[in-house]
Amino acid sequence: MSGDDSTHVPRPENRRLNALVGRWRSQGRTTATPTDPEIRIVGSDIYEWLAGEHFLIHRVDVRMNDEHVEVIEMIGPYDPASRTYPMRSFDNHGEFVTMRASVDDDGVWTFAGETERATLVIAEDGDSMTAEWERTDDGSNWRHWMDMSFTKMPGSSAVPAP
Repeated sequence: MSGDDSTHVPRPENRRLNALVGRWRSQGRTTATPTDPEIRIVGSDIYEWLAGEHFLIHRVDVRMNDEHVEVIEMIGPYDPASRTYPMRSFDNHGEFVTMRASVDDDGVWTFAGETERATLVIAEDGDSMTAEWERTDDGSNWRHWMDMSFTKMPGSSAVPAP
């Protein structure tokens, strides 16, 4: 291990993830299909920095109708080659998903994986956000999957404490 502290400084691009930091009330619904009914989703999302601010930890704790779903996800660090943030999530059902996040100049986030993708829009005041999710079974035909909304909980810090 090097004694040079600059090797431990997070990339400046990681600061864009601060828009997600905080505790959020989450709610939404999946889209009904000919074989599956609509599912109501209610719970919470927490985004917080792992010490060092190289990785953002995202914890999901929701109910999808009667099913309890917990997810832990690591986001980052920024990859300059692809101009994205790698995402790796693990859930209480044994599933593992990798995706990549990107953000445009207007602050609109895109999360993209092999079978799911989403567009996340954060309100100007930073106190709410919405996400539209899509899924594919064949890699080319995408269908609307779910809509989510998030409201920042009172006292939730927008940026990490020093």
